[in-house]
Amino acid sequence: MLLNALALAVAPGIAIMLAIYALDQRNREPLGLLIRCFLLGVLSVAIPLAVQSVAALQGWRSSGGGWLHTVIYAFIIVGLSEEGGKYLVLRYFAYPKKAFDEPFDGIVYSIMIGMGFATAENISYVYQFGMATGWARMFISVPAHACFAILMGYYTGLAKFIPQHRGTLLFTGLFWAVMFHGAFDFFLFIGDSIFQVAAALLCLYIAVRLSIRAIRQHRATSREWERLRRENENQEERGTEVDQD
Repeated sequence: MLLNALALAVAPGIAIMLAIYALDQRNREPLGLLIRCFLLGVLSVAIPLAVQSVAALQGWRSSGGGWLHTVIYAFIIVGLSEEGGKYLVLRYFAYPKKAFDEPFDGIVYSIMIGMGFATAENISYVYQFGMATGWARMFISVPAHACFAILMGYYTGLAKFIPQHRGTLLFTGLFWAVMFHGAFDFFLFIGDSIFQVAAALLCLYIAVRLSIRAIRQHRATSREWERLRRENENQEERGTEVDQD
């Protein structure tokens, strides 16, 4: 039973990571670096856990305090703390790496970190609330974390190669991840009626559509980036040959 619960908790994150890795068909990232990103994503759970523990001591809860209370809890205490924890790993560990050499890599690294976080969270939920929760999270919560990661990674990939707008792009990635995360959680926190669940799923649907578009755009951008890089290398080689002659 315990092994089944563990497998259910871990499987969605692994499936999503493998899917994104398969899409990274040029200059694939070092496996060891990806594993470290995943493990740091697991450890990043400590940041929102600390924030939410302190908030709980101050009386902050996911529901029961009115709409404004729930908005602050969903967007700031949960959304910002969780996405902020992932962002710190992405920005200060993965972003400076030499292997981060094309725009799509922003999505790859962000997904590895996000799935590390989601897997750790999933294990906790499954062992606390049972297999039914694991099945629900497999199709809703873990894909939601993947979408938040893709949106953050999309802008991080742009920031890497448009340095003149780096600060704005990095902020934009974090902003949209927090906004979608907060909105998704807000509708789930305010109740469990069909309309509130539908609103949360609508947020997820929009995030999925934007994530698919982001993946397509970055794959195309990375192909163009690789083409230009090869052309520059060929020009340098021809220039070297002329100098030697």
